[in-house]
Amino acid sequence: MKTKTGRYSGYIRPFSYLIDLIIINVLAFYIVPFHTSEVFYFINIIFSWFFIALYFGFYEVYRYTKLIAILNCALKQWAVFTVFCLVFGLFFSEFSDQKRVVFFTTLVIILVLFIKLFIYYFLRKFRVLFGGNNRKIVLIGNNEIIDPLRHFFTENPDYGYRLVKVFTIVDQVDQRIKECLSFVLNSKMDEIYCSISDFSEEQITEIINFADNNLVTLKFIPTQDQVLSRSFKFEYYDYIPVVSLRDILQDETLNKFIKRFFDLVFSSVIIIGLLSWLTPIIAIIIKWESKGPLFFIQKRNGLNYKEFNCYKFRSMVVNDKADIDLASKNDIRLTKVGKFIRKTSIDELPQFFNVLLGDMSVVGPRPHMVSVANLYAANVDKFMARHFVKPGITGLAQTKGYRGEVETDDDIINRVKYDIFYIENWSILLDIKIVFNTIYSIIKGDDKAF
Repeated sequence: MKTKTGRYSGYIRPFSYLIDLIIINVLAFYIVPFHTSEVFYFINIIFSWFFIALYFGFYEVYRYTKLIAILNCALKQWAVFTVFCLVFGLFFSEFSDQKRVVFFTTLVIILVLFIKLFIYYFLRKFRVLFGGNNRKIVLIGNNEIIDPLRHFFTENPDYGYRLVKVFTIVDQVDQRIKECLSFVLNSKMDEIYCSISDFSEEQITEIINFADNNLVTLKFIPTQDQVLSRSFKFEYYDYIPVVSLRDILQDETLNKFIKRFFDLVFSSVIIIGLLSWLTPIIAIIIKWESKGPLFFIQKRNGLNYKEFNCYKFRSMVVNDKADIDLASKNDIRLTKVGKFIRKTSIDELPQFFNVLLGDMSVVGPRPHMVSVANLYAANVDKFMARHFVKPGITGLAQTKGYRGEVETDDDIINRVKYDIFYIENWSILLDIKIVFNTIYSIIKGDDKAF
């Protein structure tokens, strides 16, 4: 269901449109006043701005929208709007001052984004300090599924959700549904959050019909299995709806280009600026402490589960089990320098050559050595879904504490969960955020880095 607007939402969005309209026109008038047909130029840039915004959902910002999603959308808005303005400049001016046009569009997006973020954070503070702009909600389902959301609503009042009542499902499901729906109607609740796995198809239909007939927003809470297996993408062949199991954003041509461009630039900077002088130093230290090659080359599974040679600085004495047994804490095979370079992740730096060659990406699901990957593929649900994209030097799972040795089943299960979330919610800003979080984690130190 489409979320109902809050009490003030109907005024905030038109106000935002008006402010943006003023910013665009004022800046266009003062920064690019060289057009022979100013009126037509202004009309075209205004319409292009709002059409682009409509396409990217630039104004579709809700209380649950993440900051990174806003920034990612703003980046796309700026890029396409800049191209449109450069093209319009050729039609509506006697000369084309490209630098001035780019300066204009950049200043527009900065000011518009500033206003947008000001409203976004002002509303969050307003909800906490004054209790306004809140939505009253109820939860219904078993505790195991609804507890995470219960804690989220309780601990994050700035999102503007006021949890009024929880209806726990243990037995007498039909009776609990009637109690919940009666309470929602009498207390004028705004939203119902329902754990979908606790009810039959008929009961779900009953709840949906109630919500539709009483203008109540209904949202479902899936189980973990449903999250990992039901990220559908709807497409139409003529008028026939077809559902794709997963929406792999990195498969789109533009996203593929952006991702590869980022990988090439970033890996080139690391190779030229860091590895060019660090490699000889590391080589001397590794060779001085133990006999063997500088690089450790291991077969790992990458995109579409194809094997590739993954490069690392050697951190162990040469042994026959390097491709069988993963390194563990206090592993006797580790050299002194090996412990240090693994703790600081320096041993992973040669993988930027893998990125340059196209076998890996800077950010993505971490690749496993072949023997371990085959074991996980046979025993861990949805493990193979990680291989829809290139593996990465770092990834979302690693920044969430799931790096290094897999000590429990939860380690690999949660790693898969975060990897799939990354695949289906990829953006270049998410990649940049993960890179910064990785650098911060390295500087701070990670207990699982060994």
